[in-house]
Amino acid sequence: MSFWQSLAQLFQVPWSDYAGNLGGGLLRTLAYTASSFVGAAILGLVLALMRRNRLRILRLPATIYTEVFKNVPLLAIIFVTYFGLPSVGIRFSVFVAGVLSLVLFYAAYLSEIFRAAIAGIHSGQNEAAHALGLGRATTFGHVILPQALRLALPGTNTMFVDLLKSTSLLVTISAAELMTRAQLIASETFRSLEVYLVIAMIYFAVCYPVSQCLLWLERTIHAGIPLSFGRRRRLRLARALIQTGG
Repeated sequence: MSFWQSLAQLFQVPWSDYAGNLGGGLLRTLAYTASSFVGAAILGLVLALMRRNRLRILRLPATIYTEVFKNVPLLAIIFVTYFGLPSVGIRFSVFVAGVLSLVLFYAAYLSEIFRAAIAGIHSGQNEAAHALGLGRATTFGHVILPQALRLALPGTNTMFVDLLKSTSLLVTISAAELMTRAQLIASETFRSLEVYLVIAMIYFAVCYPVSQCLLWLERTIHAGIPLSFGRRRRLRLARALIQTGG
């Protein structure tokens, strides 16, 4: 039997019959990813600020949270959230439990990335802002945070792609995402190798372009190229004024 005949026998699942299921699963995966990343980024930033606070009463809980969730498997968090909490009267829907688990887990890692980025900003930036009469909130929002976000981009981008792939663990609670749909298709067709190979290719087809787009964004920002049309217009005007003055 030739290689191509073996390959033809390998792919025998009528994928056109399952296109709708896979499409729905992919959309569900993207919904989990987007919701979880937004929540994890917000919580991670709060934790990073708490860890940099001078007050021990704020710094200690954030440190404990970060160390605990960095050293507990995501799968254990999913099980506790969805299967464990109902035993004490706390019940979540599958979507909420999945998003909450991912938020709790990835917020710990993002907090470390944000904390390191904020610490990487030279103290002279703060001093210069205070010398100009800017308050602490204005200094952080307009001087420190924009620079810290640039420093945090590489690690944050990596965490985003990793989170997207980690949504596959939600198959354990039948979250109706891509891997859950794959499990159902495999159980119906008894073609596990083919099904999971195709699902792996779908994950790659989604994750690789996303990672490349994020890498392009990172390089663009580090090169100082403005992303918004307003900033580009102001930059053109500034260049025109400089040339006119010259």
